[in-house]
Amino acid sequence: MENLIIVKAYVIYLPIVIGLTAYVAHQLFKNSKVFMLDIFHGREEIAMATNQLFKIGFYLINLGAALFILKIYQLSSNQDMIEKLSYKIGGFSIYLGITLFMNLYLFFRGKRKANTKRMALNHGMTEE
Repeated sequence: MENLIIVKAYVIYLPIVIGLTAYVAHQLFKNSKVFMLDIFHGREEIAMATNQLFKIGFYLINLGAALFILKIYQLSSNQDMIEKLSYKIGGFSIYLGITLFMNLYLFFRGKRKANTKRMALNHGMTEE
């Protein structure tokens, strides 16, 4: 009976964490195109290639973390399963949110550096 509950927990857990990861990745990288184009001064090919690489890394890190914490021990009832799943999925959601904000930080940092460089180049041109 315990093994059946554990398998049921895995069948619930995996689609939820995969779906959450896919949704967050899709939203983040759909909206980050603007940042990438600004960072790379409108050079669309390099901006989109870099955005794709960030997306792949995001998937690898987050799905790897979801699988790393997959192990579920000792479930004796459906109540145990729900409580354990809420703990695992809640913890993973917090982790996913942190990685989302870390990516946003990198995008904003890249945008700030690109703007600083652009201003320095423009300032140097106007003084000549």
